Amino acid sequence: MTNHWVDIKNADLVLIMGGNAAEAHPCGFKWVTEAKAHNKAKLIVVDPRFTRSASVADYYAPIRTGTDIIFLGGVIRYLLENDKIQHEYVKNYTDFSFIVREDFSFDEGLYSGYNAEKRSYDKSSWDYERGEDGYVRTDPTLENPRTVYQLLKKHYSRYTPETVERICGTPKDKFLRVCEMMASTAGTDRAMTILYALGWTQHSIGSQIIRTGAMLQLLLGNIGVAGGGMNALRGHSNIQGLTDLGLMSNLLPGYLTLPNEPEQDFDAYIAARTQKPLRPNQLSYWQNYKKFHVSLMKAWWGDAVSAENNWGYDYLPKLDKLYDMLQAYDLMQQGKMNGYICQGFNPLAAAPNKAKLTEAFSKLKFLVIMDPLATETSEFWRNYGEHNDVDPAKIQTEVFRLPTTCFAEEEGALVNSGRWLQWHWKGAEPPGEALSDIEIMSRLFLRLREQYRKEGGAYPDPVVNLSWPYATPASPTAAELAKEYSGRALQDLADPNDPTKMLRKAGAPLAGFGELRDDGSTISGCWIYAGAWGPTGNLMARRDNADPTGIGQTLNWAWAWPANRRVLYNRASCDLEGKPYDPRRRLVWWNGKAWAGADVPDYKADEDPAKGMGPFIMNPEGVARFFARGGMTEGPFPEHYEPFENPLGYNPLYPKAQGVTSNPAARVFKGDLAAMGKVQDFPYVATTYRLTEHFHYWTKNVRLNAILQPEQFVEIGESLARELGIANGSQVKVSSNRGYIKAVALVTKRIKALTVEGKTVHQVGIPIHWGFVGIAKPGFLTNTLTPFVGDGNSQTPEFKSFLVKVEKV
Repeated sequence: MTNHWVDIKNADLVLIMGGNAAEAHPCGFKWVTEAKAHNKAKLIVVDPRFTRSASVADYYAPIRTGTDIIFLGGVIRYLLENDKIQHEYVKNYTDFSFIVREDFSFDEGLYSGYNAEKRSYDKSSWDYERGEDGYVRTDPTLENPRTVYQLLKKHYSRYTPETVERICGTPKDKFLRVCEMMASTAGTDRAMTILYALGWTQHSIGSQIIRTGAMLQLLLGNIGVAGGGMNALRGHSNIQGLTDLGLMSNLLPGYLTLPNEPEQDFDAYIAARTQKPLRPNQLSYWQNYKKFHVSLMKAWWGDAVSAENNWGYDYLPKLDKLYDMLQAYDLMQQGKMNGYICQGFNPLAAAPNKAKLTEAFSKLKFLVIMDPLATETSEFWRNYGEHNDVDPAKIQTEVFRLPTTCFAEEEGALVNSGRWLQWHWKGAEPPGEALSDIEIMSRLFLRLREQYRKEGGAYPDPVVNLSWPYATPASPTAAELAKEYSGRALQDLADPNDPTKMLRKAGAPLAGFGELRDDGSTISGCWIYAGAWGPTGNLMARRDNADPTGIGQTLNWAWAWPANRRVLYNRASCDLEGKPYDPRRRLVWWNGKAWAGADVPDYKADEDPAKGMGPFIMNPEGVARFFARGGMTEGPFPEHYEPFENPLGYNPLYPKAQGVTSNPAARVFKGDLAAMGKVQDFPYVATTYRLTEHFHYWTKNVRLNAILQPEQFVEIGESLARELGIANGSQVKVSSNRGYIKAVALVTKRIKALTVEGKTVHQVGIPIHWGFVGIAKPGFLTNTLTPFVGDGNSQTPEFKSFLVKVEKV
């Protein structure tokens, strides 16, 4: 979230798209109802199904799953064509006036630099023109045809209301009504917030869908303001924390990145990530990258790293390719991976294509499951129902179950969607032999380190030299770990503004990431968390909900990263002089000497607005980007590509072009690409979703939840049910090119057929929660049906749009 849950109440308009907040986030949805009740806000829901969110919306529009970029791109065109944008905002706080390189081009669905054999781009042309001084060339008049503004306008000129209706299936009148409602927030006195979830992320173009929503918000001036923002609704209580701490194959904590194989030189690695300003007097906060990196290395390896060994740079793996989840399971299937530790994850249910996963797990030598409960993954060798794709006698894999504690049996911080680190305390002791994840991982590490010490190895240094300074090495406490990721001084630190004064004594906690150094004198296990356990103690444990502003800025409730800031980019809520655009909901302001306000300013505290520094200080431009400058896999502007399994068989924007039906740079493997289902065999579009009554794959172990939602079902529209002769409550078989499930048919008015490219398209809804482990009535794993393909940026699987066949049993 750029904003936070409570801030939703400040919105004048709420768009829920790519999510179903009322059903999947019922507690958070409270703030939508607050906005409606007390702020007279309107709620728009755009969704393939008429959901519980839609049932309380002021306006609902249907859409074909996987076509969100067409819809949002159509809104962008509407705003530009009808001059419904926040002019001052886009002129001063975005790259509208920047001139793009001459060799950048876009033609027939492909950007310049595409390599069809590698399915990837050389992105060197995706950049701005530079002057002799190295700064970006601009045209404040916006007349140059290669300004970002002109290229953006040209790019989305194709996304007409008629195109939206033809491709999305959304009636033109409904689409235009949504455009009008959104356009009402282009003024400075109104704000719109966008709430999205896995309905946007779980596509092969998911990251670009989210970018399109962010671009729309920039046009309206809705980023950095109270009641605005792009707000991702996380599906688990600590998913935000998972990404913050770098639990993705190419990340380090704090969104730092691992080096790639060619990056053997430490200085070059740092230089590539230390972005220099692209305009005069811009901050480009990533210039501090080395401080963050060195402080992380000191946290991990302590005295073993120094300037002499490049802060342990050789200890870090250098990636020859991306080892994401999909890559790992593909390697397993090929027999190229011996073992797998599965911690707090149930991939047999949560990763795509159950048949491929079963085959992959069957080729391991060992599989370790760390979980409080038995899971489908821990019993992957079992058959269920009529599926006979597993012969336990032929499986070599030895499965070890290590029972862990659950959240109520441990203490620590959970990081919610709004970036709040909230400390929680242990409520009960764990049963039986269960241990915390921390203790299990610590014991494993200590044994491995001892083995390396005794036996050596090709390169034991990273393991043998790892710092492990905890009072009880086999069981570090949550407090010890929190102090480590928050950071402390290793030496006495002088005040950078007055070297004669002491800032922090050696051993003292740091107040924030501004105190980190690149000389080895500080540590921080995650720079964005620096200050969470600061000089005054554990700020994550605070529970003061005082709100003197009345707009939900409870700065003394828990702690938000970064720097306890609640609304990111909040400097953009003010004009060039530092005056809030909307005095009723002001977040920060310039008082003549410094920045002050109801939030922690996302800006240099004493930076005079007259100097012209932009509000988007993490970008070297100082402004927000419509043009992505090589940062995205598929291109600098989001473009519509069909899901890999789609009801058309071509991209309706380019019906005759080759290679652009689906994302040309998606995460897909050759064998899986060839195995995609075709519409002639699987004529209906399926999407997956969650229910209020169940929490993923956990609550089928809880009797009350199993009573509330006892049996797996599939949601089918009335017209499709009539066509197939399926009665409500009867059994149906739903098949894809990867397998089938059987479930109860829920015949409903909530999913209606759409007209797409002149043909009728039926959509089918499939909840995800059932499996063959637990006390609920056994069901089939929904991911039996889903394709093994992911987003090219996040590698998130495409669960939200694939092809199926539906049959009466």
